[in-house]
Amino acid sequence: MKIERVTLRRIALPLVSPFRTSLGVEYERVALLVRVTTSDAEGWGECVAGADASYSSEYVEGAEDVLVRHLVPPLLAAGSLTAHTVAPLLAGVKGHRMAKAALEMAILDAELREHGLSFAAALGAVADSVPSGVSVGIMDSVPELLDAVEGYLERGYRRIKLKIEPGWDVAPVRAVRERFGDDLLLQVDANAAYTRADARHLARLDDFALLLIEQPLDEEDLLGHAALVRSLRTPVCLDESIVSARSAADAIALGACQIVNVKPGRVGGYLEARRIHDVCAAAGVPVWCGGMLETGLGRAGNLALAALPNFTLPGDVSASDRYYETDVTEPFVLRDGNLPVPTGPGLGVAPIPGVLDEVTKSVRELSNL
Repeated sequence: MKIERVTLRRIALPLVSPFRTSLGVEYERVALLVRVTTSDAEGWGECVAGADASYSSEYVEGAEDVLVRHLVPPLLAAGSLTAHTVAPLLAGVKGHRMAKAALEMAILDAELREHGLSFAAALGAVADSVPSGVSVGIMDSVPELLDAVEGYLERGYRRIKLKIEPGWDVAPVRAVRERFGDDLLLQVDANAAYTRADARHLARLDDFALLLIEQPLDEEDLLGHAALVRSLRTPVCLDESIVSARSAADAIALGACQIVNVKPGRVGGYLEARRIHDVCAAAGVPVWCGGMLETGLGRAGNLALAALPNFTLPGDVSASDRYYETDVTEPFVLRDGNLPVPTGPGLGVAPIPGVLDEVTKSVRELSNL
């Protein structure tokens, strides 16, 4: 497959409600979409980098710059390539996994469309739908939180994840557990908001039979996480610390986690995400698929990934209307707590032209024609 053109499109989608985590508040999703055009097909990718560098060192403007300057040119000049050759071709550029993931995703989408094969089939999916969990942001009050959780449960979500931070942890978790009972699948996500000194405080969450506590400490503090694993009854899940199959293997070997959250856009793409799945499966460590406020494009790919056999916990792949009144693709709708895995060629979805035009802020084209 030879790439003829790469189009970078920056969009902004308003969120249905502000989404607050320990890192800040988001009111809209600023995203970078990548379209790859070949002589026989086109493919779409989505960069999960945020508007600023609060979550990751990558951010939208930086991702666009590195794509234009360093990542797209060697692929345009490469002649024939496949999605599996993208990572080796770009190995000379250090880091920038989110930008690389978007480009690889678009090339994989085009390649699979050309061959009439779905993401799910190519990755090795074993399910045609996946249970859907929902991530609930930090609220102004506990009653507001309880109302939000009740609304999500009424809509059929299978699992609730509460964002936490120092000062918003034990009390809201206790309130949710007491209100909705022990049968509720409940977990928490700290987004690295705590330190090793908080171990005794975090142990207070052991009373609430949580599925897991996600990324309590800094992403580079594997030894701290290993110590925390030994001091908590609640399973520790790593998210930001897992950036590759090798980092997953190291974290498991160090005893730094019992569960892994896999985010394709953060680890360099769906091919590396599948390798992480395989490494964890071999070690007996369950995985689940996290979310990065993706549009329908990233949501489609994540559903295909979440249908692999070791994704045994409900992920954050929620329905489109959890975040957006209007998605850029046909919306994903919750059915009996599940979302369907697309079966069409490639991602199985594509942007709706009129909607895409409405939310587009800028377009850049790179070509070897």
